[in-house]
Amino acid sequence: MAEARDPAPSLAEEIAVRLRDQVTGGTLVPGQRLSEARLAAELDISRNTLREVFRLLTREGILRHEPHRGVFVAVPSMASILDIYRVRRLIEVPALAQAWPGHAAVARMHAAVARAKELQHIPDWRGVGSANMEFHAAIVALTDSPRLMQFFAQVIAELRLAFGLLNSPELLHQPYIPRNAEILGTLEGGDPAGAARMLETYLHHSERAVMEAFARLG
Repeated sequence: MAEARDPAPSLAEEIAVRLRDQVTGGTLVPGQRLSEARLAAELDISRNTLREVFRLLTREGILRHEPHRGVFVAVPSMASILDIYRVRRLIEVPALAQAWPGHAAVARMHAAVARAKELQHIPDWRGVGSANMEFHAAIVALTDSPRLMQFFAQVIAELRLAFGLLNSPELLHQPYIPRNAEILGTLEGGDPAGAARMLETYLHHSERAVMEAFARLG
């Protein structure tokens, strides 16, 4: 019997990935209105395809539709941020605890740490944030689960929306550059359980910092 294969992604799904990546990279920011005509022309797709993209990303919580006004990049709530961190702990900590230090995704973690260190000297804090997102995506890639990696891509896109609301990206991202390097070193030293414990503490501190900064916005 031939092995079953996952169906190829549709054009709308491929474009949704591209727009989600723009959110993760900080190009699309919370509250930004998306022009259907301009975006369809830029992406060289029909408006019908773009509307399907909008529906997909609205279901993920990355976009929102306002009747008679259009489509906007979503603005996260405090409740959604708390839920994002809950999900991160459930996915990232076990992924790291069970990781093989020789896994190919460790090279991605290295590259992300190096990129963040390089960008902090420019400084380019939005770029540092993107490198940090890549570091955590690489942690999930240690699981070798395409479905988990796809789901996590949605989670970090929502997280990046929360980061985009904050006024002090340096204070948010700078402390985690050495912490990422420390977690990576512990993993490569043959102690994935120790690296996972460090990550759990890291996520707790990150959640608290984001929530405190988010609360000040109000």
